[in-house]
Parts: sequence; C-alpha cells; structure tokens
Amino acid sequence: MIGVVVLARSCGADGEPEPPHPAELGYPPAPQQILPEAVPQHAGNAENTPVAELPDSQWVAETAEATSIPQRALEAYAGAALHIAETQPECRLGWNTLAGIGQVESVHGHFGDSTVTEEGVVAPEIIGVPLDGSEGVMEIPDTDGGELDGDDQWDRAVGPMQFIPTTWERYAQDGNLDGEADIHQYDDAALTAAVYLCDRGDDLTTDEGWNAAVTAYNQSVEYANQVADYAQRYAPATEN
Repeated sequence: MIGVVVLARSCGADGEPEPPHPAELGYPPAPQQILPEAVPQHAGNAENTPVAELPDSQWVAETAEATSIPQRALEAYAGAALHIAETQPECRLGWNTLAGIGQVESVHGHFGDSTVTEEGVVAPEIIGVPLDGSEGVMEIPDTDGGELDGDDQWDRAVGPMQFIPTTWERYAQDGNLDGEADIHQYDDAALTAAVYLCDRGDDLTTDEGWNAAVTAYNQSVEYANQVADYAQRYAPATEN
C-alpha cells in the first residue's frame, strides 16, 4: 500500500512547485461523505463501544436493503465511520467510502465462497495473490514470515479490507473490543481501514485528501475511480 505520487508542474507565488489537481491526472472528485444515523446513548463514548453497536439498527436495515450491502458488513462500515467522526472529526470520513473500498477489495467479505458470520468473522479467510511483481501487482517480499498471510516468500493482502502485513502491524485496531485485532473480523478491519485512510488523507472531503487516502490502498487511477463510483452510488441511499 503506497501513497499516490503527485508530480509537480509549475511554481506558485512563493516559488514552490504547485502539484496538479487530481482531476488533471484522471483521479475522481471526492465523493460526498455520509455519516450514518447513530444510537443516541452511545454518543460521546465511541472509544468504549464496539463499532457495530454505534449505528442505529433501523438505519442499518433500511440501508442494507437499499444498497444490497450485507448487513453485518454495513454495521462495520457505519460503526467505523461514527467512531472516526467522534475521535478524528477533522478527517470527515463517510461510511460510504469504507463501503466502496470493501466492495472493490472483497465484495463486502463475500469474495469467492466467503461469507460473514454474525460475529463479523469472514470465512473462509480471504487471502490475496502473491505480491511478486507479476503484471498488475507490486513486488513485496515477505515481511512477516508468512504469519499473517501464509506465504513466507511474498506478502499478500489479507482479510475483507485487504491489508498487507506491514500496514496491519502498524494500524491494526480492535473494533469489536474483544481484546485482539483480527484482520479477518470485519469490525477490526473496517476500523483499521478508517484509521489508515485518515492518517493518509487528512480531510477526505477534499479531492486531494480523498485520493491520497484511497490510493494508499492501491496506487491506481482505475482503482480510485472504482471506489469513488461505488461510494457515490451508496451515498444517496442514506442521505438525511
């Protein structure tokens, strides 16, 4: 997961190079960032509440029906966005961006034969292709002895939000507050993704911030546009 590289083009008034706007490089405008409806009694206590308990249950049910996002995955996206809204409000991350990434990365935890249990665990585990430098993939030699991804030669992306071992090691979160960060558990993975995006993109309502965050996942114009398309599609279904 490498952040997007923006090339300089001209000099501003202070003599420093001005980077081109993301649109000039083919990147999408930032989709509207939407927050879900929250359970009022958990307001102000996100850090001590499992993320799946933060969004309103009726909102989750109605949104799952409107978007065809599996309800358990939606709880994780929505709860992670509400957690970030309270703990890092300057990030302004919407649940729909997390859902856009989840769709592209793992079809909301349903890639192949996988499903999401009521506890939020994705099984069978979703393990990506070896990052061996083949066409279309980066080259990342093994960094964890195969502990996370089962491959002691090359790193692989793992879990419903597809983290490589080094990124998971740095950002892993315990979203369901069971005492451990599990890359295959949706609440943990979604909250980790939220923290990672905010670290890489600052304000995700700006074109620059959103694209910097999302391309930290995959340095690809096509990828950014795919995620943006899904995020924008999901937004109208829940707009207050």
